[in-house]
Amino acid sequence: MRLVVGLGNPGEKYRFTRHNVGFMVVDRLSSAVGAPVTGKRGFSLVGEGFLGGEKVVLAKPQTYMNLSGMAVSGLIRYYRAAPADLLVVCDDLDLPFGRIRLRAKGGSGGHRGLESIIAALGSSDFPRLRVGIGKAGEAADHVLGQFPAADEPALAEILEAAAAAVTVTCLEGLERAMNRFNSWQLRMESG
Repeated sequence: MRLVVGLGNPGEKYRFTRHNVGFMVVDRLSSAVGAPVTGKRGFSLVGEGFLGGEKVVLAKPQTYMNLSGMAVSGLIRYYRAAPADLLVVCDDLDLPFGRIRLRAKGGSGGHRGLESIIAALGSSDFPRLRVGIGKAGEAADHVLGQFPAADEPALAEILEAAAAAVTVTCLEGLERAMNRFNSWQLRMESG
């Protein structure tokens, strides 16, 4: 079983913000897995489905970003999963917009949602997919700001690549997904 958790903040106010890119990736995966993310499990919205015969649980914590660990630890207990069964999808300020990066484990990189999960699990040994949102201005304003309309076509392509990276991780393993997607980057059209 794979537990795919997209990080974000609940509520319409945050729906299209950069910090909610994890939610956006989970929404993209929802139809591929045949799992609408509408059920309630603890502090998360969840959907359960299958990819290539393997059970996949998609989750969107509803605790707000900084308390993501409370929701994730509850899901780990409920599904009797190990941290290695987890795949957390989140935004990354230090990664340029148009890049994605898979890692088998690691620190939080200053990401409050990851910090919360690491603290709640007592371990940083879980896979994560970081989706680059770049840096601009004040960090809090940037992550809580919406993607500009001009970035929407590029964002759609990035979300598709991120969803594909999750799918390959589930079907072929993390190593293959890392080899394939860690060098992926959005091709910017020159004007």
